[in-house]
Amino acid sequence: MSRFTDEMFATAAASPRGLITGEPHGAVRRDWGEVHRCARHMAGAFAAAGVGRGDAVGVLAGEPADIAPACQAIWMRGAALTMLHQPTPRTDLAVWAQDTEIVLRMIDARVVVVGAPFEAARPLLLERGVVVLTVDELAAGPDSDPLEVAESDIALQQLTSGSTGRPKAVQITHANFYANAYAMIDRVEYSFDKDVLISWLPLFHDMGMIGFLAVPMQVGAEVVAITPLEFLRAPLLWAELIGKYRGTVTAAPNFAYSLLARRLRQAPDGGVDLSSVRYMWNGAEPVDPDTMIALADAGARFGLDPRALAPCYGMAETTLAVTIPAPLQGQILDEVDPDLLSAMGTAVPSTRSNARRLATLGPLVAGLQGRVVDEEGTVLNPRGVGVIEVRGAAVSQGYLTVDGPVPAQDADGWLDTGDVGYFTEDGLVVVCGRIKDVIIMGGRNIYPTDVERAACAVRGVRPGNAVAVRLDAGLKRESFAVVVETNDFRDHAEVLRIEHDVAHAVFAEAGVRPRMVAVLGPGTIPKTSSGKLRRARSAALLG
Repeated sequence: MSRFTDEMFATAAASPRGLITGEPHGAVRRDWGEVHRCARHMAGAFAAAGVGRGDAVGVLAGEPADIAPACQAIWMRGAALTMLHQPTPRTDLAVWAQDTEIVLRMIDARVVVVGAPFEAARPLLLERGVVVLTVDELAAGPDSDPLEVAESDIALQQLTSGSTGRPKAVQITHANFYANAYAMIDRVEYSFDKDVLISWLPLFHDMGMIGFLAVPMQVGAEVVAITPLEFLRAPLLWAELIGKYRGTVTAAPNFAYSLLARRLRQAPDGGVDLSSVRYMWNGAEPVDPDTMIALADAGARFGLDPRALAPCYGMAETTLAVTIPAPLQGQILDEVDPDLLSAMGTAVPSTRSNARRLATLGPLVAGLQGRVVDEEGTVLNPRGVGVIEVRGAAVSQGYLTVDGPVPAQDADGWLDTGDVGYFTEDGLVVVCGRIKDVIIMGGRNIYPTDVERAACAVRGVRPGNAVAVRLDAGLKRESFAVVVETNDFRDHAEVLRIEHDVAHAVFAEAGVRPRMVAVLGPGTIPKTSSGKLRRARSAALLG
């Protein structure tokens, strides 16, 4: 039996808590029992379409109110969910359809669910022979009981960032889900009576789907969910909902906190109330300590407790959580010697004025073991910089690719995260960057996040829109370029000034100069569906 779904169904029968959607146009609240009753009819429609245990179902929908019961219905049938990449107004639909067809063949999808606002994609899928069911068609299905499901059955096939052309999906089992849920709940010290989750995160991303839908639906948490589009239209809505619903737990990537800090600085006194927040997780992309400091300063007028700011670390391969700080610890910085960090691969504490400030991401959650290894696989002591590896009950067994299954773990159960970092003496994790992105110059490791942070500090550069592009990778002396966006890209004098200032800022931060700086207009830098920089693809901008 699946403890994950068994608990979800028990929650539906007993929990008074539920899901609030529709803000800011008109809030609608459905308790988890109502969501389950809708899911039973959707499961009946899936059964009529031949969906059963072990099958795969793709979902292309944007509204949390539609996605929640559809997901539960898929799990009731013992099937595996894949949230498909969503086209944007700038997306070439023909290219999207081609990439999506590759994904659907890879997962061998029996059915694709289509809901608002993506109805226009339905004929493109039908042309390719895909069986498509709309959310409304599912909701009209007959009432159905759940099938028996095993702990080893796949619950979610999470597409990795940028999975187009040659996609890859992390396969997450029911057992993985259950282990991750309680690792998070125990660390957060969750209160079912008092805590309220607030989220605008996309549900095709693991933090949104697992942290703010699957886990709450499993255990019975109160969630207020809006779409990413609503947040981007009015970033202060996020803060307004926290005040309205007395939100206690929320999460976002670093760029969103930078945006929120700017909006809070512009807001009038008393415009929002953040006094209820006890956790603001910052994850899914590198954490900039200055962003957290700016947010704490901007939020002070509105009652934000700076101890609520919590840089953390997660990934789909561990279902979600790798590290979470204990409640109300605030941001803990590790200040290290920058030269020893880049040249010797050792994070030596430093009190000098040039010390590099790095955000610690908390200790490993319960059920995970971690270590750092060098290029030969030797386990390093605390503060030795190398590749972070983890193992435990929440770690995925493997990936599904266009060439078939690929294991995620080695023979001893260790997962290579692909991240370079270290553990402090207190067991706190620090991530320096992705190993594939590290730039090696004269035997020194240059981390793109340091370069990008320096570039973003230059006046005129759009926040979160700077990318370090690795050049001459693998040669004896690599180099790099920096690509930034600005709203003033048509002003030649301003472009020249930004080029000059970015080069100087990067040299001051990293001690090396970029080969070139490219200043481009808004929306030019390629990003993944979850907003992460695509460094490799950015190289094409320099042609």
